[in-house]
Amino acid sequence: MAWVYLFVAAALEIGWAVGLKYSHGFTKPLPSVLTVVAMVLSLVLLAMAVRTLPIGTSYAIWTGIGAVGTAVLGIALFSEPVTAWRVLFLLLIVGGIAGLKVTA
Repeated sequence: MAWVYLFVAAALEIGWAVGLKYSHGFTKPLPSVLTVVAMVLSLVLLAMAVRTLPIGTSYAIWTGIGAVGTAVLGIALFSEPVTAWRVLFLLLIVGGIAGLKVTA
């Protein structure tokens, strides 16, 4: 169950990171509230996951999934640039996440 908590926490991290963009510096009420709720839930689920999973592995996976997911949504939603280097480094993060999962 800890892995489920961790992956949902990571998905919520993506949500709050993208929510920061939509909240326009916390000036828009609904996106701001949703962003803060996602932040809190993400941290609570991460805390639940680290009850049984190693903190180093959990945190690295949480931030890695959040970084990759946020970058992908930045490309899809906000027309951020797609370059070969960016894709390569995102794939390296994914490889690191997979390696941590396999060895945990």
